[in-house]
Amino acid sequence: QVQLVESGGGLVQPGGSLTLSCAASGSIASIYSVGWYRQAPGKQRELVTSISGSGATFYADSVKGRFTISRDNAKHTMSLQMNSLNPEDTAVYYCYGTVDMLTGRRNSYWGQGTQVTVSS
Repeated sequence: QVQLVESGGGLVQPGGSLTLSCAASGSIASIYSVGWYRQAPGKQRELVTSISGSGATFYADSVKGRFTISRDNAKHTMSLQMNSLNPEDTAVYYCYGTVDMLTGRRNSYWGQGTQVTVSS
């Protein structure tokens, strides 16, 4: 079994910055791909950014130039650096990982979600 645990959410003023972290633990051989999603009230969950198994990065247009995703393969962690935050970034943020298990299987897992609120 694998768990993804997020940290770093909170309240920030418009124009501010916040860093989210996500740590994976369990029967992990390696993490194939990672990503961050968010869900605002009344809206569908959307992909914010990801790093594919080949290392390619994706950013939603709404966060390009402001958000940066990173990962530490050795520590099985990922981070999301968010700058120039605006109220439209307010949402619950979820980390996501596709994990190669010690059993040889590949499964996908979600973090529990962390609230990010951008407000003055």
